[in-house]
Amino acid sequence: MVSPESVMSPPSEGLLSADLDGLGVVLLPEGGRLRVWSGGADAVDLVIFDDSDLDWITAAEPLTPVGGGVWETTTPLLRPGVRYAVRVDGPPGPGNTFNRGTLLIEPYTRGLVRTGYDGWRSVVVEGSFDWGGVGKPGVPLDRTVIYEGHLKGLSKRHPDVPGALRGTYAGLAHPAMVEHFLDLGVTSIQLLPVHAFTTEPRLLQHGLTNYWGYNSLNFFSPHAPYATEEARRQGPEAVLREFKGMVRLLHEAGLEVILDVVYNHTSEEGIGGPRSSLRGIDNRAYYRQQDDGAYIDVTGCGNSLNTSTDAAARLVLDSLRYWANEVQIDGFRFDLATTLGRDAAHTFTPDHPLLRTILDDPALQGVKKIAEPWDVGMGGWQTGNFGPGWSEWNDRYRDRVRNFWLSDVDYARRASTSPVGIGGFATRLAGSANTFSDDRGPLASVNFITAHDGFTLRDLVSYDVKHNLDNGEHNRDGADTNRSFNHGAEGPTDDEAILATRRRAMRNLMGTLLLSAGVPMITAGDEFARTQRGNNNAYCHDSVLTWLSWQHAPWQRELYAHVRHLLRLRRENPALRPSRFARLGEHTPSASVMEWYDEHGETMSLDRWTDASHRTLQYVAASTPEFEDFNRILLIVHGTERDAAVTLPEVDGVSRYAELWSSADEAPSERVTHWRPGDVVPMTATSMRLFRAE
Repeated sequence: MVSPESVMSPPSEGLLSADLDGLGVVLLPEGGRLRVWSGGADAVDLVIFDDSDLDWITAAEPLTPVGGGVWETTTPLLRPGVRYAVRVDGPPGPGNTFNRGTLLIEPYTRGLVRTGYDGWRSVVVEGSFDWGGVGKPGVPLDRTVIYEGHLKGLSKRHPDVPGALRGTYAGLAHPAMVEHFLDLGVTSIQLLPVHAFTTEPRLLQHGLTNYWGYNSLNFFSPHAPYATEEARRQGPEAVLREFKGMVRLLHEAGLEVILDVVYNHTSEEGIGGPRSSLRGIDNRAYYRQQDDGAYIDVTGCGNSLNTSTDAAARLVLDSLRYWANEVQIDGFRFDLATTLGRDAAHTFTPDHPLLRTILDDPALQGVKKIAEPWDVGMGGWQTGNFGPGWSEWNDRYRDRVRNFWLSDVDYARRASTSPVGIGGFATRLAGSANTFSDDRGPLASVNFITAHDGFTLRDLVSYDVKHNLDNGEHNRDGADTNRSFNHGAEGPTDDEAILATRRRAMRNLMGTLLLSAGVPMITAGDEFARTQRGNNNAYCHDSVLTWLSWQHAPWQRELYAHVRHLLRLRRENPALRPSRFARLGEHTPSASVMEWYDEHGETMSLDRWTDASHRTLQYVAASTPEFEDFNRILLIVHGTERDAAVTLPEVDGVSRYAELWSSADEAPSERVTHWRPGDVVPMTATSMRLFRAE
């Protein structure tokens, strides 16, 4: 016997079920159609507000259940610019928090306006935009150089950006900013969260703000405060238009736009926090919970989106589709991506339906997909465990490189010997094959030394410990293990010997990053040694502490010249950016065949890899051409604070070495010096030298 319920609801097709198509507002000739999913609701209402008084309800209409947990209405009241909300009623019970008196953000809204301290109204946005024939740059992954920055902080203090545009979407696309990105040589601007977000009440109580934006209100609306004053005055339609204009201008310059997206949790926090949207629509389905309704928090933010339910997973998928197609975004960095891959038992699986669908969805083909491969739950650290098609932030790379150039050197000063040899560092330099499988290759690794979270490059070489007192948490917040080294003085100093060593350490760190196999990510401001005065968790400071300064001392301009020079060398030498791992005895297109030599020019012995007293290495990488001409480089890495003499190796087919870069130089040299195999090259303490093998 077939139940009436099964007749009404077709069999579920998972998160791609047709039942979940067309959620949100769709504009039709006869008005707007609103579809809202709530599997546990007894009633759903559409509420319309006056255009100027957002507390004045002018109309309310009930939605009708149409199967699959979806409620729907079509009404002429829904037209572009209309402010609206939804109300949802449902049964009491563990995990349910229905309240028909609460006015809720519609999850698929393209625009938001604020009312009062903590109230929000959804806005119907039409969204048309003339892209002028400008398409996505489509930068190949092997040529991608990511530049991670904060939308406001990037341009807020730039003297060549007009005052009205500083810190805005339009400001980011101003010619002065575009010129900087192109001159530096980065390809892809990765923005900290730009989905609509809000500040947690506890920060407001301390007079602080959520600057970074990892506290999403809604997954479809751009953050209005980042728009110009004129766009904000005109409303959400103009805000979205400014955002799209930013994307178009950056695309015209050949620059990609990657968004840092926060789908793992929302600003509704833990139980007792705000009930602004999903909690009031269907708390039980949208958030991970115990049977008694207690939240399972694997994000450290109070709640975790339950992507084991089709509706929550589809919400994420539809948001990605919208930004990738309607807004022409080139890629996404998924904050705490492990949370998104947890199943109904809250266990991570790389074959999770959402993760798999993100890779396979035709609407997301060609879009860069970057996972932050961890969260704070059980089994949360998953670096290397996402499937083919994903790139991942490589924290193992970060830690090993910091250790080699900083904490190992600090240890050696104290103990007269380094704690480890060079083998682990070499593995990271060559693409982290011990972390990423052959079928994924080195481009699965997004290499980074610093990120928004943690010390800046300058602070990494200037502070042994964090200095976060201004965050209002008695210095308890932020990482305690930073693998940093102040080189003899904590923070600012006038000691020129310490300052010179710090500058060389920064060049070594940046040189390693930009000469390693994998996809490099530079944190905005590191190219000219920005400081946050030792604060390694500046998420709550919207001030000159976190905004980039564009006034630089001569030594900062010299560091910038090094980074610019290194990025040019990376572009010109495909051996530095292989797409695949080489296999012994096989010809692998777009791989780099690697050979390793010690300071005497001899093939590295097994003992030398692990011998802590031998931290000098010669690395030869030869490309296997597929799309570019043959290329071969030699990189010398010297990881002790003693000068050394290095004999250049005899390599088949190499008659000379053209020196391209040295981290020992205060400013990069444009003069190319030639050396021959067997020549002895002097190496300054803790330094690197790059050659093209000819």
